[in-house]
Amino acid sequence: MIRSWSRSSRVIAGTAAAFAVLTACGGGDGASGPAADGKPVTITFWAWQKGSKDVVDAFNASHKDIQVKFEEIPSGNAGGYAKISNAVKAGNAPDLVAVEYPQLPEFVSQGAVQEIGKLVGDDVRQKFLPQAVELTTLGGKNWAVPFDAAPQAFFYRKDLFEKYEVAVPKTWDEYRKAAEKIKAADKKARIGTFFPDDPNTFQAMSWQAGAHWFKAENDTWKVDTTDPATQKVAAYWQGLLDKDLVHNQVSFTPEWVNSLKSGGTVGYVGASWGGGVVKTTLPEQNGKWAVAPIPTWDGKPASGMLGGSTFAVTEDSKQAEAAVTFATWMATTPEGIKARIASGTSSAFPAASELRPVAKSAFDAGFYGGQDIYQIFEDAAASIRPDWTWGPTSGTTTTAIKDRFGKLKSGDATIADGIKAGHDATVAELKKRGLKVEG
Repeated sequence: MIRSWSRSSRVIAGTAAAFAVLTACGGGDGASGPAADGKPVTITFWAWQKGSKDVVDAFNASHKDIQVKFEEIPSGNAGGYAKISNAVKAGNAPDLVAVEYPQLPEFVSQGAVQEIGKLVGDDVRQKFLPQAVELTTLGGKNWAVPFDAAPQAFFYRKDLFEKYEVAVPKTWDEYRKAAEKIKAADKKARIGTFFPDDPNTFQAMSWQAGAHWFKAENDTWKVDTTDPATQKVAAYWQGLLDKDLVHNQVSFTPEWVNSLKSGGTVGYVGASWGGGVVKTTLPEQNGKWAVAPIPTWDGKPASGMLGGSTFAVTEDSKQAEAAVTFATWMATTPEGIKARIASGTSSAFPAASELRPVAKSAFDAGFYGGQDIYQIFEDAAASIRPDWTWGPTSGTTTTAIKDRFGKLKSGDATIADGIKAGHDATVAELKKRGLKVEG
């Protein structure tokens, strides 16, 4: 039988102080343990991140009391989240799922995942980057095990920057000047790309600039995707587009990849996980790329997060303890990180600080000329601005912005139109859910 969201609907309707809307649902008891017949406890796990199957295989080979059945699903926004939601509604969800930080509050508000604070002690939480713990703690309760962090970084063609005599930009003003110089040196080359299909990149840049899109106070959600910091970022990138200083291309498409291969794009504003993306996408450019801190507005270190994932236990899992045991193993043990990176497809930056040297040693940085890219990521992680809150309608917000961004190339919309559309759609959705909204 297909279940309704009646439980979470009652919670949403009764929302009160700062994430209280999120804390009254998903109350699994965490019960699990060795099977009565002495056989291993079996849990199911859905994820899409590269290296996930390798991690499951390594866990199963080293554990006798718990075994994991893995299913690879599409990436979250490409259908993975819809698959998870539908499975929860149908009552046949897996025990453990991968959920990115921006989407976690929405799953919590829907009652799709259960609170796991009793299963994750302070000794475990203290292992993680504080900003990651902050993003998984809603209403004073713990809803997921952080896996990785995704501080921003700037990837660039070192050989072409040297050829064009362009200094690596430390500020956004310098980035614009570098863009002008690169275009002047090669009329087909651009310093980077604006991704109209990926509002998450824009959100991360707004976060870095000091924006606060969501804030829960008392019984009210305060929403503002058009605050001064965001408007500054919007005007800046609109100016780069208007002057044809960056490409407007859909992310990770053949068009974007071919531009990187041909030297038509010589830089990429991404995140720590981009270290593996660039390496596997452009193997023929071995030794030509380098990584630098993301440019900032004042030259002082500052970062947002572009992605990053957690592991959450679904609401009806009867094996929460085993699921958390596996999630914690993935996120906090050297064996878990090594297994994920061993395939060479991932440059995971663990949220657990003591595992970063392990990740660094497991990742072959030869593609980057032996550069210590993990130190770049480490410094960026320390500079992630605190107090960023994701709201319970991330899907609505992102979709509305993406729809408007898709009209940039035709001239039928501006970036400012996109963030305004995101604001309006978010406020309307929150009101539809019966929440008090200010914005």
